[in-house]
Amino acid sequence: MKVERKVSPERLTELGVSKWSVWKTGKSKLPWDWQVDQLVYIEEGEVRVVPQGSKRFMQFLAGDLVRYPKWFEADLWFNGPYQERYSFRAYGDD
Repeated sequence: MKVERKVSPERLTELGVSKWSVWKTGKSKLPWDWQVDQLVYIEEGEVRVVPQGSKRFMQFLAGDLVRYPKWFEADLWFNGPYQERYSFRAYGDD
C-alpha cells in the first residue's frame, strides 16, 4: 500500500482525479477486499484501515492519495461523513 499526503492540485490534475467516480458514506464499519488495484483520493473525512488478521490500523485523511493493492483485505472504519474519488488501475499503472 502506498500513500501520498496533502496532494497538490497539480498532482490531482495530472492524475485526472476530477473525472474519477465518487463514493461516500457516513459513520460505519465495512469489511472490504480489493479485486483490483485501486487509487483513492480522500476528499472529506477519514478512514481507519485494519488489515485482515491485524490489530493495528492505518489512518488516512482528507487530502491523502492511497493506492490499495489487488487482493488486499481489511475492515474500514468511518467515524463520520466520508467522500472519496476512486480509479481502478491496471498492473503497472502509476
